[in-house]
Amino acid sequence: MQPTSAPLTETRRAEQRPPWVGDLMGGLTSAVVALPLALAFAVASGVDPKAGLYTAIVAGIVASLFGGSPLQITGPTGAMAVILAGIVAQYGLERVWIAGLMAGVIQLGLGLGRLGRWAALLPLPLITGFTNGIAILIFTGQIGNFLGVAHLTPKAPLLKQAWWQMTHLGQANLAAVIITVGVIGVMVLWGKVNQTVPGSLVALLIATVGSTLLGLDLPRIGAIPQGLPMPSMPPFSFGMLNELIRPALALAALGAIESLLSAAVADRLSGSKPHDPDKELVGQGLANIAVPFFGGIPATGAIARTAVNIRSGGKTRLSGVIHGLAIALVVVALGPLAANIPLAALAGILMVTSWRMIEWDQVKLLLRSTKSDLTVMATTWLVTVIFDLVLAVEAGLVIAVSLFLRRMADVHLISHQEVCRECGVPEALADDIRVYEVDRPLFFGDARRFAETVLSDVHCRGLVLGMAAVTTMDVTAAIALGNVVRELQHRGVKVALCGLSAEVSDLLERLGVAGTPYRFERVETGVSTLAHELSGEA
Repeated sequence: MQPTSAPLTETRRAEQRPPWVGDLMGGLTSAVVALPLALAFAVASGVDPKAGLYTAIVAGIVASLFGGSPLQITGPTGAMAVILAGIVAQYGLERVWIAGLMAGVIQLGLGLGRLGRWAALLPLPLITGFTNGIAILIFTGQIGNFLGVAHLTPKAPLLKQAWWQMTHLGQANLAAVIITVGVIGVMVLWGKVNQTVPGSLVALLIATVGSTLLGLDLPRIGAIPQGLPMPSMPPFSFGMLNELIRPALALAALGAIESLLSAAVADRLSGSKPHDPDKELVGQGLANIAVPFFGGIPATGAIARTAVNIRSGGKTRLSGVIHGLAIALVVVALGPLAANIPLAALAGILMVTSWRMIEWDQVKLLLRSTKSDLTVMATTWLVTVIFDLVLAVEAGLVIAVSLFLRRMADVHLISHQEVCRECGVPEALADDIRVYEVDRPLFFGDARRFAETVLSDVHCRGLVLGMAAVTTMDVTAAIALGNVVRELQHRGVKVALCGLSAEVSDLLERLGVAGTPYRFERVETGVSTLAHELSGEA
């Protein structure tokens, strides 16, 4: 009994601590994790490292105050870095801020329009496809910094980048290679030594101090101003709106998806009541509207940092605010010291992060799933890697919607001829009655296939349609049902609709379709009634 009493007592003490103590620990710990990642993701985005820190500060505080997930930590992420690198390469640095501002306005509109729940309904294969594609792009985008040589623009196709890097292996900076490999080694092994201090921070400190003391000739990030910038309006013209609408939509969509996924993880880890997805999009939108005025880049909810916040004791929105303030304190106190951070060290951090981003379990699951799901994942992944993430999101959505409509068009009419025997219908008469059950709601994509299936397969004197599973239908499907009933009646077939819900029945009445006199609560009643009618005619 003695060994178990101490942990229980300690747990009770932790539960009895004031919430602000947990918020302080959660905020400080997540800030320690966020610091190297903010620098690394800014470099991966093609902007100054200071932009990543400003983003973590401003977006972290604003989203925590106004978002729908009180424990969410917001900041620069790898997914955003891939899109931003392409925008910087294609449109220039100044337009990144305008695209981010536009994305924030779109997210704010989605939240105010209460569309947050719809943003969370994207199919898993689509999300897995571009998440894994992003991981590959982040990894390959850092090979130049790993080798310590200049590299092609991130907008260049992946195969072209790979060929260019192979032809420049002879120019590699051995010191940069050693630093990157060392950072990767520390991050991989550190977790076995200490679970409290993040390995990325330890590796960054060792690489920076060691390379400085040894006087290694390495590309470094340069000085970060000691303080925070005053808010100012980014350069803007109305002509930019049309030019940047596609990248802004991609930033808004990806930011919404990643933030809502992170918020769902926060719900699961904290055991608290579910987050408000609409309010979360409002908070993320306000954060991305505010960030450009401070020279930052678009941000999203960050799953790893959110998990660290919760596991370290975060209880309320205060933890996210403390996270932002802690990073601000580091910038004010230690900004100039960041000048010595090697780009090779950030490359190592990003390479390990990208490897951990790949959702191996989801890939294995989808490999055992349907061909259509695998097609969505593979297509999204390939388009992400070969072309760009904006096109990948668009292509993945088109394919997912197309496959969904195709599935919806495959109406399943389940034959239930055994009902005739159960109802005592004579065998000779049972051949004249067909019994089918529609196994799900009917919509516009089903209408044509439903009509063709029923009219082509039914050769009888009586038809019973079980409709209990049709909890709802749209006007196209309702009209198609009415046309089927009238055509069958014209052929002399008696039709019974069984188990109609109040909603479906009301819709049929309002549209004036399917005016058959045979409507029953149960299929058995419909079979018995039609059998009686047909035997009387005989």
